[in-house]
Amino acid sequence: MPFVRFYHSLINLNLFQVSINSGKYFVSNNRRRCSSTTRSMTSLSHVVNQINEGMIKNVIVMVGAGISTRSGIPDFRSPETGLYANLKRFQLEDPCDVFDFDYFLKNPRPFFELAKELYPSGKYLPNEAHFFIKILHDRGILKRLYTQNIDGLERAADIPEGKLIEAHGTFSSATCIKCKKQCKGKEIKNQIFEGEIPRCHMTDNCRAVIKPDIVFFGEDLPKRFFTFQHDFTKCDLLIVMGTSLQVQPFADLINSVNPRTPRILFNREKVGPFVKCKRKEDFTMTGDISDSTRKFMDMLGWEHQLDSYLQKQQKEKKKARGKEICGSSKGEKKTDR
Repeated sequence: MPFVRFYHSLINLNLFQVSINSGKYFVSNNRRRCSSTTRSMTSLSHVVNQINEGMIKNVIVMVGAGISTRSGIPDFRSPETGLYANLKRFQLEDPCDVFDFDYFLKNPRPFFELAKELYPSGKYLPNEAHFFIKILHDRGILKRLYTQNIDGLERAADIPEGKLIEAHGTFSSATCIKCKKQCKGKEIKNQIFEGEIPRCHMTDNCRAVIKPDIVFFGEDLPKRFFTFQHDFTKCDLLIVMGTSLQVQPFADLINSVNPRTPRILFNREKVGPFVKCKRKEDFTMTGDISDSTRKFMDMLGWEHQLDSYLQKQQKEKKKARGKEICGSSKGEKKTDR
């Protein structure tokens, strides 16, 4: 596999914390700017009709940090509440050093401090955008999901691992930096949340640091990322959601589809090739991503499935909360005795 240098865009997470413009959705094709004219809606409606008539069978979805802000995941750069703000005591010259592999070898503690917030733990839950992708899978038309995110919300939405390409890595597995043996991410989860640096337990006399399989600066992208060479030739609809399309090589994936393949962008604003829209098969739905996703599902007639997933998640959340409260009450009674 050729060496590919990875460039993070995590600092741009706060770019997507916006609300939909005056509650209106803007849909456009290549000839109009943020137009909501009959012509533009008809063009996008044609794509909707193709989906409902079974003519589109291999949908590829590309997502970035913007799809997770509705779930409450903090941005990185906010002065008081950003994730980097919690690392001030480590006096990093550059906050991005937390994702630098050479720096990690010298001092892994800042990364593991940040990992406590990022580690998938049930604190953050999937939203409309994640369940939209799950419904594409349920209907048998999701070819693959390519994600830049490391928050694990795609897995939490029950999108099968075989459909998922985590371009920037995952917390679901971890690797010893010395002996290179792997373990499941859950094996080191408790250590991370207790503020400990996980050490190798897989090889005798090896006590090197175990690093979650998140891609750092200077590391190769996962081998599965290069599945795109086969996936995109079969793609008959490309959906792009919540990404600035500035991080390479991820951003270039959109150019791997056939020039006549329709592409739809769900984003706060137009980005990349969707700004100039030279292809007549390009469409945009700008504004809050969760809201525009629901709008598109309404067009498809799938909103009942979306509501079903959201209601089920809410019930499970209340049930888990009830068990937590019940457990706390029992603990207090035992203490009183």
